[in-house]
Amino acid sequence: MGNQVVSTAPVVAFEKVCKRYPVGLLRRNHVQAVEDVTFSVAAGEIFGLLGPNRAGKTTLAKILLSLCRATSGTTLRLGEPASNHRTLARIGYMHENQAFPRYLTASGLLEYYGALTYVPRADLAKRIPKLLDRVGLADRSREPIARFSKGMVQRLALAQSLINEPDLLVLDEPSEGLDLHGRQLVREVARELRDAGKTVLLVSHVLAEVERLCDRIAVLVNGKLVHVGPTAELSRDPKTGSTRSFEQALRELYSKT
Repeated sequence: MGNQVVSTAPVVAFEKVCKRYPVGLLRRNHVQAVEDVTFSVAAGEIFGLLGPNRAGKTTLAKILLSLCRATSGTTLRLGEPASNHRTLARIGYMHENQAFPRYLTASGLLEYYGALTYVPRADLAKRIPKLLDRVGLADRSREPIARFSKGMVQRLALAQSLINEPDLLVLDEPSEGLDLHGRQLVREVARELRDAGKTVLLVSHVLAEVERLCDRIAVLVNGKLVHVGPTAELSRDPKTGSTRSFEQALRELYSKT
């Protein structure tokens, strides 16, 4: 599927990562969100992160993006510890429920995020029109986001995630609210980045999308890593060697808990 991985150096690496959240009135008890998770993602691949609800996928993404800290373990991002916030300027992030300031225009939002990631003004002046055209919003560039539909906001979110030409793009349920053309656009962007030797981390519940797009996947269940490997291998029964559906293989993994 797609090009081969162009580098053996991990772009993302989790080593024995654990995350516990304190709960209760005195916060003396804990909920284990992620337990002893270890896997890596190399440059030049699209990597899928799968699991049922409350499996720990969002927690791992937050740790990677420095939105929360791991209780223990090591997390590397672009070859540096996740505590090194300088690498955040090289990351793009698209979330399923964006909370953009609704008074900003589409162009104004991209200017704002471009400044946050240290993109020079001259580069922004060239990139913004191209990105808005790519996502089908060129004719709405001066309208406030308050007038945008859910699908339009998601298209703008895709443009925002690309404004800094990221080395690592994290897509968290990117198909939410998008029509067929919008979903195809997300797939095209992911493949283009992979072909350019960059890395895409996809968190999604859309199994067909993951199966079609991802080179490798990791599966989390109740905070534990239960599978990591090439996407195509999941459809082969390890005991009999026979072929099974991707969905059936995932159901079996989810039932292990």
